[in-house]
Amino acid sequence: MTSVVLEFSGGLELLVDGKKRLEQEVPDKLTLGGLIGWIRSNLIKERHELFSQGQRIRPGVLVLINDVDWELEGKETYNLSSGDCISFISTLHGG
Repeated sequence: MTSVVLEFSGGLELLVDGKKRLEQEVPDKLTLGGLIGWIRSNLIKERHELFSQGQRIRPGVLVLINDVDWELEGKETYNLSSGDCISFISTLHGG
C-alpha cells in the first residue's frame, strides 16, 4: 500500500463526510486517474458526479499534486508516490 494525503476543499469535503484532510492508504502503483476512480468507489458515498466522471475529474475541480498544478505533472498519468499530497479544490459555486 502507498500512503498519501488527500485534501478536499471548496465544498468537496462534504462528499467525504466533511473531512478536509485524510491520510489514506491506497493500492500500490496507482496513477492519479486510478486514484480518482478509487476515491469515487471507496470514499464518496453519494453524488459522485460532483467529483468525477469515471476516472476523469469533473470540470471545475482544480487538482494539485504536492501544491503543483497537475497539468504540469501529467494529469491522470501521474504515478503516485508514498507521501504525496493530492488536493482537490472545487472552483464552482452556486448562487
